[in-house]
Amino acid sequence: MKTYKFKTNINCGNCVRAVTPHLNKLEGVQEWKVDTDNPEKVLEVKADAADAETIRETVKKAGFEAEQL
Repeated sequence: MKTYKFKTNINCGNCVRAVTPHLNKLEGVQEWKVDTDNPEKVLEVKADAADAETIRETVKKAGFEAEQL
C-alpha cells in the first residue's frame, strides 16, 4: 500500500462531505483523510491500486484542487 499526500483547497466539513462520495467510490483507495487544520489542507490517501494522477483527477471532478506533495 502506498500513501499519497496532496495540498488541496478542501477547507471545511462541507468540502469534505462534497469530496467523500468521489473518493469513497475510487477503486483501490483503502483510507483517506483531510487535515483541515493544516494551512495546506493536506489530503492523505492510502491506496493499493489507485495512483496519484487518478486521485488528483477524482478530487478535481469533485470541484477541488489537489497538488501532490
